[in-house]
Amino acid sequence: MGPLTAEGRAIMSVDVRTRSDGPVEAVDPGRFFTADLPAALDAAAGRLGPALGFLGLAPLTVDVDGDRWTLDPSGGRVTVRPGAPDGPALRIDAEQLTDLVHDQVTPMGWLTSGRLHLGGGRLEPVLSWWLVLRAALDDRTPHVPGAVELRGPDGAPLDLGRSFAADEPPEDMAAFLAEAGFLHITGLFTADEMAAVSADMDRAAPGYEPGDGRSWWATLRDGSSRVVRMQRFDEVSPATAALVTDDRFLGLRLLSGDDHRWGKRSPNRIEGLFKPIGVTEGISDVPWHKDCSLGRHSYECCTLTVGISVTGADAASGQLSVVAGSHRALVWPAPMLQPGLDLPVVDLPTRTGDVTIHLSCTLHMAHPPVERERRVMYSGFSLPPADRASYQAGRARLGRIREAAPVTVSQ
Repeated sequence: MGPLTAEGRAIMSVDVRTRSDGPVEAVDPGRFFTADLPAALDAAAGRLGPALGFLGLAPLTVDVDGDRWTLDPSGGRVTVRPGAPDGPALRIDAEQLTDLVHDQVTPMGWLTSGRLHLGGGRLEPVLSWWLVLRAALDDRTPHVPGAVELRGPDGAPLDLGRSFAADEPPEDMAAFLAEAGFLHITGLFTADEMAAVSADMDRAAPGYEPGDGRSWWATLRDGSSRVVRMQRFDEVSPATAALVTDDRFLGLRLLSGDDHRWGKRSPNRIEGLFKPIGVTEGISDVPWHKDCSLGRHSYECCTLTVGISVTGADAASGQLSVVAGSHRALVWPAPMLQPGLDLPVVDLPTRTGDVTIHLSCTLHMAHPPVERERRVMYSGFSLPPADRASYQAGRARLGRIREAAPVTVSQ
């Protein structure tokens, strides 16, 4: 396959940003819960109505530095009342509230950092209430069954089991990616190229050690410790350094019309991953999540996450699975599939040299290997810096990516 080019092609936009980084106003808890949030909830009542019935919400008490407010979904509308009887409450401080309102963090971000305090409550109701909050503050609509259809350019149901040969028309790949939220390209790289990468992985592994700040480690059933993720891998792998400057790789950014760029996460631009059998401790195979599950969806989505199959993958070696269309659905971002979610789960078996791409808002997970380990590299392409026009355009596109006006790109 030669490089992807975009001369004269109309490619879908997947830029749904509505915020750009800069100074933010600290949120006053009293004003937020007595004025700002009730007004936002009232304005969103029409969009929230169907979701309230689907989510089956119970009242949630939020404790901010000792002051309490209760969100009540009674009567098909959400009201906010001050105070609450003693009992389970989501406990946060004013700084956390500011970060939550401005989409810098999600409950999953707090859980990961150890700052989620549920007061004896459960995570699941908080995730559902997070959907309501984001809908009210960001003009979004929580997903309900039947809200997302998956159709091809001809209007027919999308063939979710389809993979694309490396020499198929890029515009067909781009349309599938924008609609389904994922893409599988076969044979983009050769077996010899992947063998060279695999050999580099073996040579590089001894150069990493626990606590070095550039690797992840896991404990296996036999008690041994194993490096499972090697960051900045292009710096220690000549074969990988060659691949990431190859037009076959760099051209993948043209599968959107948004001028995606490689290397924003520099110096950690690409990672080499081992997927061993029998992990008992440590993060090797991540459960269901969106890449924006910790926060900042409205600042960064959608990025393109690229997986390069060094050894291939199947059900026995821990393949990737995705939830088709989930990039267009406001649903739980992690760590499990939301109950009643009607979007299809698709397994993505790959062969050596294949590439998978998913949008950062697409739910996905890596299954643990059960018979043999696999090897994979992960990299990605980020959106260019947002300006006022781009994130206002993103607000207009939010929730209807498939209907966005095409953007013509040239290179």
